[in-house]
Amino acid sequence: MFAHTNPVASAGLTLAQRLERFPGQRIATARHTVAYREAGASHLDAVPVVLLHGIGSGAASWVQQFEALCKTRRVLAWDAPGYGESNPVTPASPFAADYAEVLGAWLDALGIARCVLVGHSLGAIMAGAWAAAQSSRVMGLLLLSPAGGYGAAAPEVRIAKRDARLAMLDQLGADGLAAQRSGNMLSSYANDAARAWVRWNMARILPPGYRQATHLLANADLLADLAAFHGRIAVAVGAEDGITPPAACERIAQAAGVELHVVPRAGHAGYIEAPAIYSSLIEAFCGASEEPRSN
Repeated sequence: MFAHTNPVASAGLTLAQRLERFPGQRIATARHTVAYREAGASHLDAVPVVLLHGIGSGAASWVQQFEALCKTRRVLAWDAPGYGESNPVTPASPFAADYAEVLGAWLDALGIARCVLVGHSLGAIMAGAWAAAQSSRVMGLLLLSPAGGYGAAAPEVRIAKRDARLAMLDQLGADGLAAQRSGNMLSSYANDAARAWVRWNMARILPPGYRQATHLLANADLLADLAAFHGRIAVAVGAEDGITPPAACERIAQAAGVELHVVPRAGHAGYIEAPAIYSSLIEAFCGASEEPRSN
């Protein structure tokens, strides 16, 4: 059904070299500085698409989507609060609303009134919270391998999940996490370049930001936010995703009232190992979100 493409075949350049075409930028809001990357700013007639990365990644991970999507629309990806050069949120144990507040302020500073939100893994939690709070500004909400959070779980489950991840961070650090955990992000079909790119991005996480994001994961309840959002939603997952497996994503899709899209031969970070498929999926969702909705 789908064909994989080589994620590094762009005139012989590596992904890091290709990223240089989309340099990092920073913008100040009333309370935060947000670092981000942008492409396709001239396409003002199309709805912008905003890409939110997961817990072990950053804006740079979306370079292949910048290249594909900037041909038709404005594309933006942030470094979430506490990542890259973005200021952290204030609470030590934040909730999704804390990140959503920064997201809204960032989009305001950029003059973006409405957009399509794409959230990957933990980024889906941030996207869902802002969509619930600002439904009229979200033309579509696309969740890729979404993490649901443990906010609705028993307290002992939330604490155990949180503390296990924090202990791993303390033991391994960013470099150790990248060396030992990055391989779990991809399927067995991923090539060496995709594996190296996931590892490169994960090695650049900042422990304080990752620590806050771990608390966010323990506190969040994506399903509650989706229940408060009354716009267009789509949910997709890689068939080989072992972190947010299809069965878990199916529950999220059912709660949203949509059919789960399963991408064959792709893992958790499918947009890195199968960029053409995921870029096409994002573009198709953006196009559908621009069309008037029928009853």
